[in-house]
Amino acid sequence: MEIKAIRMFDGGFMNQSFAFGGEEGKEKFDEQIIYRSSLQNFLIDTGSEVILVDTGFPNDFKAPEKKLGGPLYMGEKRMDYMAAFAELGYKPEQVTKILITHKHPDHTAALAYFPNAKIYISAEDADAMKLEGDNVVRADYKDGAYHNFPASQKVAEGVYFIPAKGHTNGNSIIIAENEGLFYMMHGDVTYCDAALKANKLSIVFEDIAAARETLDKVREFIQNNPTVYLSTHCPEGYENLEMKRVMKL
Repeated sequence: MEIKAIRMFDGGFMNQSFAFGGEEGKEKFDEQIIYRSSLQNFLIDTGSEVILVDTGFPNDFKAPEKKLGGPLYMGEKRMDYMAAFAELGYKPEQVTKILITHKHPDHTAALAYFPNAKIYISAEDADAMKLEGDNVVRADYKDGAYHNFPASQKVAEGVYFIPAKGHTNGNSIIIAENEGLFYMMHGDVTYCDAALKANKLSIVFEDIAAARETLDKVREFIQNNPTVYLSTHCPEGYENLEMKRVMKL
């Protein structure tokens, strides 16, 4: 198995109020404390399948302009999602499955480019997106508990789709097992690794109680299993992957 980052934006920033302020309020944190930001999604090559975890924006997407002092700036555009995908040496028709962590467009807007892919998504987020068709698989999470997570769905050998509600009502995470490590692709459970370490939720959520429960389960899993934490919105996401860096809490 190989796991690769599909890198779209880099060199951005987010402030602490945005990344940490979900429970205590933005005013409790310092807008002048800045964390690095980027945008990447991930690809799992099992050897027999090419599986995407989320997809980025459509081709020619124009990112919001940099605003100094703003809460979140994705960074400078490296390339379109499909160009970044092609940079890894794959063709769209090779993709067999797309695993969606949640409905937001920076995670779903390039779905149409992959004609042969089954799209795995929670029922809640599929409904919110009005996502229908024979290629849409509404996750049933009927494969039992996965470590400390009470439900899961095995989508390939060593690849698990797990409900992790809160950021959206149908939020999910994906864990891929490879060579004794657990690669956690979590979407936006946290926006930066500093928030994970500080045990803080961002200001973006649909169910704050569920988001807290999810973050608690994620942290418990990481404390008990050697986990490479693959974030979407900070460069530690691709850096952790490159170095196979195990998260320490």
